[in-house]
Formats: sequence, structure tokens, C-alpha cells
Amino acid sequence: MNTHIDDRTPHSGQVSALGRASERWLGAVAALEESTAVDPAIRALQQGIRALPLGALRGLLRGGPLGHPAHPMLVEVPMGCWLSAAVLDTVPGAHRYATVLTAVGLAGVAPAAAAGWADWAELPPRQARVGVAHVLANVAAVGCYAVSLSDRLRGRGARGRMWSLAGLGAAAVTGALGGHIAYGDRTEPGGTGDVNHAVS
Repeated sequence: MNTHIDDRTPHSGQVSALGRASERWLGAVAALEESTAVDPAIRALQQGIRALPLGALRGLLRGGPLGHPAHPMLVEVPMGCWLSAAVLDTVPGAHRYATVLTAVGLAGVAPAAAAGWADWAELPPRQARVGVAHVLANVAAVGCYAVSLSDRLRGRGARGRMWSLAGLGAAAVTGALGGHIAYGDRTEPGGTGDVNHAVS
């Protein structure tokens, strides 16, 4: 008697969907890495940032005293505030605290961005190209949270919360892109795999 045994697990469909989503994401990132369309602008901007007379500030922005880049640490301020604000938005009576956290997160963007630009100026082409998408996603996230804060302060709480959710989605994308830049393939000739930078 022949019996067919279905060895598929209940979660096989979910795993397959996750695998397809991962393939699409990695394919999109690979396409960004290989695209040379904006390379002239990237080179010019990197040279311009490196030419800024920052002195010892450059080493500080790049995390010299810490022994590793400062950008990932500084990013925790806006990301932590915005994620916490999203949680508080679900708590009755806590919306005003979410508004405060939204504002603090926006205030934390400037130092994180400055450190990020200092690091980006030293990246090799493949990572720098992904960095452009990272910047665009950052701009989208900051824009969403700026509108959210404006709406919250004007008493349009529901609309402000919707903009916050949109901003959180953009922040998730930019975080994933930033993670790829930091931990992706660093074998390209001329890559900057060493994250320890001395203060200049």
C-alpha cells in the first residue's frame, strides 16, 4: 500500500514568502551597489566633504575616541525615541509623551547625520551608492516625523500618528540599508573594512 506523506510544515508557506521577500530585497540592494549612474556626483560630494576644514572634529565625528564609528551610536537617539513614541501612541492618555519623544528624536538627527556624512565620505563606491539610498530614506523618515510633530502640536493627533507610522516605516528601510553598508561585503579593493579611526 503506497501512502504519500506530506512533509511540509505548517510554516513552510511563511518561510517561502520570507525567502522571496529576502531575494527581492537583496536583489534591489545589489542593483544599487552595481549602478554607476550617480558615481560622478558621489565622487564630487565625497571630495567636498573630505575637503571641509573640520580638523579634530572629523576624527570625533568618525568615532576616533571610541575606536569605532560614532554614527551607529548616535542613531540610537532618534530611532529609540521614535520607536518609543510609536509604543506610547497605543497607550491611552500618553500621546503628549509621544509628542515629546518625536521632538527629541528630531533634535537627535543633526549629530547622527553629521557623523554619517563623515563616514560616508570615506566609503568605497559600492557602499557609497547604497549610502545614497540610505540618505534618501533618512530624508523621508525625518520629513514624516517633522510633519507628524507639526500635526501633533496643532491638535491633529490622529493625523500626526499616521505620519509617525509612515516615518517609522522609512526608518526601518534606512536602518536595513545602513546595516548593509556596515556589515555587507567589504572585500572590494579599496574598501574601508577597518572601522577604527584616529582623531586627526
